[in-house]
Amino acid sequence: MKIAIASDHRGEQYKKEVIEYLTSKKYEVIDCSPENTPTDDYPDFAFQVCKKVVEKEAEIGILVCRTGIGMSIAANKVHGIRCAKVNSVEDATLCRNDNGANVMTFNFTDGIDKIKQYIDAFLSAEVLNDERHQRRVNKIIKYENGEYNEL
Repeated sequence: MKIAIASDHRGEQYKKEVIEYLTSKKYEVIDCSPENTPTDDYPDFAFQVCKKVVEKEAEIGILVCRTGIGMSIAANKVHGIRCAKVNSVEDATLCRNDNGANVMTFNFTDGIDKIKQYIDAFLSAEVLNDERHQRRVNKIIKYENGEYNEL
């Protein structure tokens, strides 16, 4: 599995630890932020990772910043991306099972051990494991494509 990853300057150390962890588990990692500066802008990195996922150069994306909130907001502006900010192993599993998330982010202040658990859960979760969840995600996709407006 190919995983695209990026961080802003605040998440750089955690990103390095995540890359090391993923490569030790034999995942192929594409680093979309090989260099960071104190004035970099997180949306640029979120967009780069999402582009890799949308263009199928990577199967999933991981975004690293302090809270995960900004990265998640930026990622979810990219057509075809469903990014979830996860706060627990359960979040990481359910965002894949129920929402078909293809990008994840997290609060790096949770610490690397918890982050590894989130990543493992995200990577091992079954995607859209129920018809009702697929139906709901299809509505999101149709709305994103301008094909659904049943409000």
